[in-house]
Amino acid sequence: MNIWESLRTSLSAIGSNKMRSILTMLGIIIGVGAVIALSSVGAGVETMVSDTISDIGSNLIYIQASTPEDATSPAQLTMADAETIGDPFNVPAISAVAPSTSGGALVTIDDKSENLTITGTTPELAEINNLDLALGSFVTNTDIDDAARVAVIGSEVYEQLFDDGEYPIDRVVSIDSTRFTIIGVLDEKGGMLGQDSTVYIPITTAQARLFTQRTLSGDYPVNTIAAMAASEELAPTAVAQIETTLRDTHGIDTGDEDDFRVTSQEEILEMSSDVTSVITAFLSIVAGISLLVGGIGIMNIMLVTVTERTREIGIRKAIGATKTAILSQFVIEAVVLTLTGGIIGAIIGIAAATLLSGAIGIAASVTVGTIALAAGISTAIGLVFGTYPAMRAANLRPIEALRYE
Repeated sequence: MNIWESLRTSLSAIGSNKMRSILTMLGIIIGVGAVIALSSVGAGVETMVSDTISDIGSNLIYIQASTPEDATSPAQLTMADAETIGDPFNVPAISAVAPSTSGGALVTIDDKSENLTITGTTPELAEINNLDLALGSFVTNTDIDDAARVAVIGSEVYEQLFDDGEYPIDRVVSIDSTRFTIIGVLDEKGGMLGQDSTVYIPITTAQARLFTQRTLSGDYPVNTIAAMAASEELAPTAVAQIETTLRDTHGIDTGDEDDFRVTSQEEILEMSSDVTSVITAFLSIVAGISLLVGGIGIMNIMLVTVTERTREIGIRKAIGATKTAILSQFVIEAVVLTLTGGIIGAIIGIAAATLLSGAIGIAASVTVGTIALAAGISTAIGLVFGTYPAMRAANLRPIEALRYE
């Protein structure tokens, strides 16, 4: 019996038990569909996070406080630290520095109120984070000097506080009972960093009216200092210069732990990629368990099939069918079941990935490689879990098979 005859016989056997075949394939369909859907959405999340971080700004460097394990009080960064880092004599490899202090506050206009993130910052943040304006202007140095009560709102803030098409510039909002005039609205940035849902005000105004706490030395603390290296090539140099400058300013001895953390854009990308890759792999493993269950189901059904067709096997052996012919027939039957289930599962997985991506606003990344891998896994499962039942069928003795009732 040639391969085509074995295939025809296998298809005939599968077709004669349609409901059993469908139920047998169900585990493979669910497993392959889940693997493709979850891995595609995971890849889409990874791409979105990477694009979001890349769009923040070129050569970005973040400096934040980091309390050492043996410290007796929390570490803090201050305005003085930002000024020190911004001094070209100390850190010549950077081109811009923007300290920021943030917190939550109630923002009210007319009869609408929302609890929003308020960030006090400087004009340089717009350049560092690539904040483009849809209307108006960003915070200026004059606003900083005058501690002006002006605000720039993100695109989501506009949607929350204003009706569609309503002109927001020069409108007055109340932020924790302090009146601010809106001078700008940012373009939609997207991503998960919350810039669209933030209200930006001059950092001097934030420190004077909203976040008035000071350090023991009398300086104003800041949450984050954002900096931009003069070029991509100078980013590692800028990081080293910032670390050296802050260690010297904070009086940290050689061998002692830093009370700050400097993170470059490249490191942020690597960390986010590692996290999303681990999550995607974990979800794929969980989905792959159903493939294993499906494979066990294939083996179980094939063993039942061999038992039911024992007399058929005996007759075929009696008229000259070889062990290889019997073996290939049942292996092909198992592979056809799993490959068909894999194809159906791939179609369902692509559809599920599309629906999930639409629901959560992420473009799923369905690749040919993912589909090919799913099809390959399905075929491998058919070979692995179908071989044992096929060997049992091939090793049946014709006399005993013919006597089987």
